[in-house]
Amino acid sequence: MPGGRLTQQERQQIALGVADGLAYAEIARRLERPTSTVTREVMRNGGPTGYRADLAHRAAERRSHRRRQAAPRGTQAPEPVHGRDPEAVREYEETFTTVLMQTGAPKMMARVLTCLYTSDTGSLTAAELVQRLEVSPASVSKAISYLENQGLVRRERDDRRRERYIADDDVWYQSMIASARGTIQLAETARQGVGVLGRDTPAAVRLENIARFLDFVSESLTRAADQAREVLHTKPESKPMNSPGAD
Repeated sequence: MPGGRLTQQERQQIALGVADGLAYAEIARRLERPTSTVTREVMRNGGPTGYRADLAHRAAERRSHRRRQAAPRGTQAPEPVHGRDPEAVREYEETFTTVLMQTGAPKMMARVLTCLYTSDTGSLTAAELVQRLEVSPASVSKAISYLENQGLVRRERDDRRRERYIADDDVWYQSMIASARGTIQLAETARQGVGVLGRDTPAAVRLENIARFLDFVSESLTRAADQAREVLHTKPESKPMNSPGAD
């Protein structure tokens, strides 16, 4: 199975596959690459409607060049944190960012959120985000404002009076509840159309079925979120060294 960076020929095959409407998984299978590699490649280079192999390849070369400049010869690479492979971490962060973008998050907001989620502290200052993402303070400020308005991050002051941005463990619960509320509102709106269009008409029947479906989904989502909420605050139990399955 091929490894390493995508070649220009592989990017051309991706472009052809996207143009033919193939699923990312099928394109990846033909290239013998992980689906996440193809998904990330397309999403970071214009998306399915704007992907071009030549532009994507030049962008990849520029990123590689910037990384080489950022680590001059003779300098010692920083020690891996917790023994992690820095390149594997970087690849994972790009994958997570791509998935967040597919849910509708703008790119910079997705990058900031990924940065917070993958930090061990779960909180970073503006300066730390600027350094880690290599972007301007204005870009970070705009992203934080967006994420805060969405309820995805919160601010607090640390003991040095610095403002820190935190990805709260309860964010996913609040997000699911907000989604359920939006679904309920959509169901109510669909049901209003039943009276307007005439209860026994095909359009009204369709809207009533949509409303019933959305009612069920919203109720199930709310119930599941309430039942699973404690999972967000549960720490995994460490296995005793002599227990079965322990290394």
